[in-house]
Amino acid sequence: MISNDQQGDFLTFSSREESAGAGNSDTSPKEILNNTNSGNDDEISLKELILRIREWWNYILSKWFVIFVAGIIGALIGLAYAFYKKPVYTAELSFALEDDKAGGGGLGGALGLASQFGFDLGGSGGGAFSGDNLLVLMKSRTMIQKTLLTPVDVNGKKQTLVELYIDFNQLRDKWKDKPEFKNLLFEVGNDPKQFTRTQDSLIGEFHKTLTKSNLSVAKIDKKLSIISVKVNSGNELFSKYFTEILVKEVADFYVETKTKKSYQNVSILQHQTDSVRRQLNGALSGVAASLDVNPNPNPSRQILRVPSQRRQVDVQANQAILTELVKNLEISKVSLRKETPLIQVIDRPVLPLQKEKFGKLKGLLLGGFLGGLFTVMFLFSKRIFKSIMA
Repeated sequence: MISNDQQGDFLTFSSREESAGAGNSDTSPKEILNNTNSGNDDEISLKELILRIREWWNYILSKWFVIFVAGIIGALIGLAYAFYKKPVYTAELSFALEDDKAGGGGLGGALGLASQFGFDLGGSGGGAFSGDNLLVLMKSRTMIQKTLLTPVDVNGKKQTLVELYIDFNQLRDKWKDKPEFKNLLFEVGNDPKQFTRTQDSLIGEFHKTLTKSNLSVAKIDKKLSIISVKVNSGNELFSKYFTEILVKEVADFYVETKTKKSYQNVSILQHQTDSVRRQLNGALSGVAASLDVNPNPNPSRQILRVPSQRRQVDVQANQAILTELVKNLEISKVSLRKETPLIQVIDRPVLPLQKEKFGKLKGLLLGGFLGGLFTVMFLFSKRIFKSIMA
């Protein structure tokens, strides 16, 4: 049995459910779709993207005066840089390297062909200066130092290349506050072995700077043996002299090292040949002297003929030795000439050299563009930061 109070509560609960159901039935499909897509509020539609771009564009247009002033300042800075920037002179020298010993005949050609496809079969690149080692040699400190200490004629005055490098870079003005560099000179004829610690350190710094920024050595083509040497600097004479002297020093060192053993062998054989020839001449003079002493020796006294016979034996022995030495000497000379590599200069730097200068118009345009660009980037960053911190 249900009491009257329970019946009233039941009717009240039923009426609430009906009213809730009636309320839900009035919800439109558009509202249901909006409620369904409520999780995608973070996605930016194409319309919103266009509106944001328009907003940023209007913001930049509102700052046109600031950007214009920044562009003018940048253009002035670029123009000042064009006036301040000194021209750069580039000297280029190309030479061909021919080494009969490096080829190895047909086998050397086959090994070279295999190396182009990444196969190392041995026998190629075994020499001290074969392959790219010669390029590294041209950038070594020893070669750079010899080149810098070479005397050259500058306006009728003899001075080393390193002094010319110091002068046109105005390094002595920068060394006014450094007493250890005040009286430092690299005079003609100075022995590098007698250099002070400061001089050695300066040569080391010059070597680093030149090889990093001024000197370029490369093969024109990997399949060819033609090497190009380029030197750029702010002084025309320095670029020309440094290029020519560097190639000469490297060529002399290369030829001397490649032929060192053969040259030593030729020198030894030449010394032995000269020595035996002197002994042979002495023996011939001795035979003649013995015959002059006894022009008509008594046949009954054979002892009188012994001195001339003894010297005759020396003559015959020295003749045999001299014949072998001369033959070996000529063979060694032929071998030395064959092993001597040929370094043939193809193109030399000729004055006036190629000059690269930063133009005034280029400075104006580039400076103005960079000034405006950096200003726009700064304004963007500032606005984004404010929006984040708001």
